[in-house]
Amino acid sequence: MATGKKLVIVESPTKMKSIQGYLGDEYEVLSSVGHIRDLASKKDIPAEKKQAYGKYSIDIDNDFDPYYVISDRKTKTVAELKRALKEADEVLLATDEDREGEAIAWHLLEVLKPKVPVKRMVFHEITKEAIRAAVEKTRDLDLALVDAQETRRVLDRLYGWDVSPVLWRKVGSGREGAALSAGRVQSAATRMVVDRERERMAFVSADYWDVEALATKQGSSFTTRLARLDGAPLARGADFDDNGQLKKAVVVLDEAAARALADAVDAAAEASVTALEAKPGTRSPKPPFTTSTLQQEAGRKLSMSAKHAMSVAQRLYEKGYITYMRTDSTALSAQAVTAARTQAVELYGDKAVPLNPRTYRNNSKNAQEAHEAIRPSGEFFRRPTEVTGQLDRDEERMYDLIWKRTIASQMSDAKYETTTVTLAVDAGGKTAEFTASGTVYTFKGFLEAYEEGRDEKRSDADRSDDQSLPALAVGDVLALAEIEPKGHSTSPKPRYTEASLVKALEEKGIGRPSTFASIIDVILDRGYVVKRGQALVPTWLSFSVVRLLEQHFADLVDYDFTAALEDDLDAIARGEQQRTAWLKEFYFGSDAHVGLRNIVENLGEIDARELNATRITDTVTLRFGKYGPYLEVVDPANPDAEPRRVNIPEDLAPDELTPAKAQELIDAPVAGNRVLGENPANGKLIVVKDGRFGPYIEETEPEAPVAVDPETGEVIESAPAAKETAPAKGKKAKDAAPKNRTASLFRSMSVDTIDLETALRLLELPRVVGEDPATGEQITAQNGRFGPYLKKGTDSRSLESEAQIFDITLEQALELYAQPKYGARRASSALKEFDADPTSGKPIRLRDGRFGPYVTDGETNATIPRGEQVDDVTFERAVQLLADKRAKGPAPKRTTTRRSTTARKTTAKK
Repeated sequence: MATGKKLVIVESPTKMKSIQGYLGDEYEVLSSVGHIRDLASKKDIPAEKKQAYGKYSIDIDNDFDPYYVISDRKTKTVAELKRALKEADEVLLATDEDREGEAIAWHLLEVLKPKVPVKRMVFHEITKEAIRAAVEKTRDLDLALVDAQETRRVLDRLYGWDVSPVLWRKVGSGREGAALSAGRVQSAATRMVVDRERERMAFVSADYWDVEALATKQGSSFTTRLARLDGAPLARGADFDDNGQLKKAVVVLDEAAARALADAVDAAAEASVTALEAKPGTRSPKPPFTTSTLQQEAGRKLSMSAKHAMSVAQRLYEKGYITYMRTDSTALSAQAVTAARTQAVELYGDKAVPLNPRTYRNNSKNAQEAHEAIRPSGEFFRRPTEVTGQLDRDEERMYDLIWKRTIASQMSDAKYETTTVTLAVDAGGKTAEFTASGTVYTFKGFLEAYEEGRDEKRSDADRSDDQSLPALAVGDVLALAEIEPKGHSTSPKPRYTEASLVKALEEKGIGRPSTFASIIDVILDRGYVVKRGQALVPTWLSFSVVRLLEQHFADLVDYDFTAALEDDLDAIARGEQQRTAWLKEFYFGSDAHVGLRNIVENLGEIDARELNATRITDTVTLRFGKYGPYLEVVDPANPDAEPRRVNIPEDLAPDELTPAKAQELIDAPVAGNRVLGENPANGKLIVVKDGRFGPYIEETEPEAPVAVDPETGEVIESAPAAKETAPAKGKKAKDAAPKNRTASLFRSMSVDTIDLETALRLLELPRVVGEDPATGEQITAQNGRFGPYLKKGTDSRSLESEAQIFDITLEQALELYAQPKYGARRASSALKEFDADPTSGKPIRLRDGRFGPYVTDGETNATIPRGEQVDDVTFERAVQLLADKRAKGPAPKRTTTRRSTTARKTTAKK
């Protein structure tokens, strides 16, 4: 029976608590915790629907009708929402106002089937005023946005499930056996990173020299650089193309010429001022943050990954400190403009703001994020000093960044004057002209509050540091000292960082800012890209994947085609295109587009060996195999012989594998195949080797004479022996000769330093620690995929270090087994300890587990998200992680099949 309450459904548990407080007892606010249903997996499709929906969970012959199921994790959530619905007389769907939020609201409507009035409630910030205003100003569900989100979901399923299997068959698996995947946006993003590395690999560096000198007038000194020689400009890095060739006529000094010129300038010891040029300039502030620019600046200034930045921004939004963080808009509301201008005047004076408020043009055609820019919430912005102690460290840093950017966006232009001086020197009959520049800000304007970061550029080497120049006049004579010739080499374009990749994706129109963080996360997780510092370095795996896609799915990784898909999805969101017709053209093809199905069905033969090969020289080829990349070296004197294989260091980037480096790896002495000695127990040789899986120990039979270098201990390869007689037909080869014992080295061990005693101990693993006196079961210590551990029957316990495998005693092992397997066990080993969780009442600990760091209260475990640092996790963040994990419920059981809901029928837009 209805109680007269209004049911408000939001996405997040954190948001739920805040909004409940603002609306009061007349409302019941509950959370869906994100999506409550999604496309079914194959096992969840009933037998009678397998024919239509079995391949994709989409009936491609019936207007691409999707088959949805309720997530196993959400059954309790749905039950709770249905319970609350029985007592409500109105439903307010208050999910986020973007495509994803609109789709979540539609799914809620389809599953709950309310018989009471339903309204769509939207807001851009979580403040009392905003929430109250949203309740008063509701709207209908925007089915065009729902169509756009569903089209995107169907498109990604078709793309991924048709193309990814080709990668599995022809390339293999990724990092640590992870399945490879292709995707509409991730594949284009991977290609961008690979293309940048290809440019770096093809780049030819050029050398050039110049001369620097310290000029002094009346005790004031400044640095000058040689700019012209007899009126001709001196070469700079920008004057060379990527092939190391000059693009225009300039003077190129080599080292000898530069040193001779420096000596001549030194002999002259003075220069005269021949020209002074002063130019005024202005700099305008950048617009307030969009999703994309926030991710870029968080990367540059806070060293946050895109995913981490969005996670922190999400928490700030849900706590009510900033406006909605997924937006393409640079606009500010009238109240926000007033708040920003007021604070700027309070902090920096009346001249800090221009006469009229600043407005920024929004270049996005997309209607889905028609919000404000990201800014501090409320009519009056809280200063960063006012939120100290209310937020964790990352939240404080992020709020400070957003606050400064918002204030600066409404402030006055900065004004400056740049002075350039030219000095002439008679250097051995040649006129050498040196120049220097200095900039002075006459009015700092917005720079008082904020200055945008910048990405690395290839021309940075030619940039002069900003400096102050003394008062000068034409004709002044200045003393020159510290004359020094400087050598330079041109550099290729810098690798992408997360910030610069986000910027490039946005510029090309690939993906949407709200998806950039997940795109980067996917290409990192798949092993297509690794991080070296802030730089994104493609792996050889990604070269194979991109090569396959370029050769056989060219349209799908074409930048313009991918951007056009985004434009089409935007058109569907605006109601300008029809979902079904667009999907039919994409999948089945048209006169303008061949169609995904036709591409997949007509792939032809794909030579996997050539696909996974990159030629380095005529005799050296980089190949990507089942266990990673290696060099295949052909002997030119005997090309029909079995090629030699040479492992590649894991940290060697593709652009660093030059022909010279390849030869260095080929010529390097083999670290493995080093004889450590004999096993005194059986007389067999103990050899350390470096194999595909990494370094290992092998115990070999000493029958064949083995020559050993007395200085290095390395095996000297002898001529190949005659082939042994093949085993009789039908007899297994392994019966002909017993397999040698092997053991992998620990991570803490090195091929170069391991000794015989340690090797023998490795071969004896697993080590028997002793027997449990209570059960008589044997306890062993060993190393596994996830690290060192103890085993007793089917019960295991993790060890702290590899060394414990050899050292742990039976008493210590029994003590470990006496403690609970999870929760309170090894409390002293926690990386951090916090106060009691407010929900469970139990202390929270931060631990390092098999799958990475996590927080636990002994009842609930929550993984620390990728990109967040352990040192930055606070008590408040730990509580939030545990609360979010509880709200999601337990992980689904893989064997459980949930009932399906009815597929959506096309509904006219209201």
